[in-house]
Amino acid sequence: MILNPPLTAETLHHLAARIKILLMDVDGVLTDGRLYLVPGFDGKLIETKGFDSQDGIALRWLQTLDIKTGVISGRESPATAGRASQVGMSWVFQGHIEKIPLFEQVVREANVSPDQVAYVGDDLTDVVLFRRAGLGIATANARPEVKKSAMAITEAAGGSGAIREVIETLLKAQGKWDAILKKYEVTV
Repeated sequence: MILNPPLTAETLHHLAARIKILLMDVDGVLTDGRLYLVPGFDGKLIETKGFDSQDGIALRWLQTLDIKTGVISGRESPATAGRASQVGMSWVFQGHIEKIPLFEQVVREANVSPDQVAYVGDDLTDVVLFRRAGLGIATANARPEVKKSAMAITEAAGGSGAIREVIETLLKAQGKWDAILKKYEVTV
């Protein structure tokens, strides 16, 4: 992870250790941002997108470790709803460009403070949540202005393991990563 000054590795570790909720945008974060429109049997176009499998298993780990997840997306997509269900997300907001009220709703519903929420985004509409979340992270493929506004930037691009990178950072800071490795009999 690339850190924007004044964030240090020590401060990142401290902030990540407090996170109880991971929220994220979808297109450009959980996906590479491409939208595929394919004809359905009825001739109407169906939208689909690709999701990273390593992001998926990491999101499932969070579910088992009682760290809640959710998406706030400006677009509506059945593929997003399906993926969110597969990985056990607690919140799925679609079709919302104005993300602040939804962030505040999650904070209220989960009974957490904003600094216990991490948010991952890639575009201008995400910056407002960087300013409210305890940890605001941009993906490697984020717009330049967005990267400058984030506390940190993933080395992986959206749809290519960016969320996995964030989750590993959270789990390491919270002392839960070694248990994941042990579960799968991974030796370091």
